[in-house]
Amino acid sequence: MNATLIDHRESNLERARERIERAIEFLGREGLADIESKAVLDDVAFTTDFGAGVAEADVVLETVSENLETKHAVFESAVENAPAEAVLATNTSSLRVSDIAAGVPKGAHRVVGCHWWNPPYLLAPVEVVCGEETSAGTVARTAEFVERAERDPILVERDIPGFVWNRIQFAVLRECAHLASEGVASIEDIDRAVRDGYARRTAVVGPFETVDLAGLELFETIATELYPHLADDDAPKELFDERLAAGRGGVADKVGFYEYDDPDGATRRRDEGLAALRRALGTGVVAESDSKR
Repeated sequence: MNATLIDHRESNLERARERIERAIEFLGREGLADIESKAVLDDVAFTTDFGAGVAEADVVLETVSENLETKHAVFESAVENAPAEAVLATNTSSLRVSDIAAGVPKGAHRVVGCHWWNPPYLLAPVEVVCGEETSAGTVARTAEFVERAERDPILVERDIPGFVWNRIQFAVLRECAHLASEGVASIEDIDRAVRDGYARRTAVVGPFETVDLAGLELFETIATELYPHLADDDAPKELFDERLAAGRGGVADKVGFYEYDDPDGATRRRDEGLAALRRALGTGVVAESDSKR
């Protein structure tokens, strides 16, 4: 599969090239891929010329900032310069696909969500999201594109904010923030409970599979008792604002909920953990030959 990477700055394209090389080298070290970075980069073109970059595209996939006007501008240019049958895919993680499609009403049937999960070189699922006007053919072509990239398309049949992945992720985060803010448990212990317990199990079985294993009657009983007590906050807890006001924005600031002497090491440890899970479970898809507290 050939790809063209487009950006308005050459420096961004060079950084992208370097990140591709590092990702391929990492996968090789972890025994998850047997391919040279040159073989991959030979199939990738880099350009600052948007019109030329999309002129022969089957799929135009935007990954610009989460700003509706910016995405509208990208797709307006895509409609003008890409083939009339090209799929117009958005990697948005929070905006509604239908709101993005509204910027190109004549091409709305070609607009579809194609949400890759981070880090994309280690996680197989990709959400394929139907907008209100997305055609069945566009959805099918997008799912085929995802499969050609050796990923696993997750069909999201209703266009709701956050789709599937982020709605689950932020529901968990809201409850975790509530527990920490209310002094139920420390941030460290909450992370351990999720990372070493809940998430470890969900790496093997999903939530509905878990219910089946334990029995629906038991989970219905627990849910009836527990649901009224779960967090229902409409905005993030103060523990975010307090840290942001203090310049504790996360790994990039070397401090967030935790401190990081080696920011790059934090990402590396995450990736190494995910790679170990891939090897242990035999899951994930990468082509072969083709926190510090």
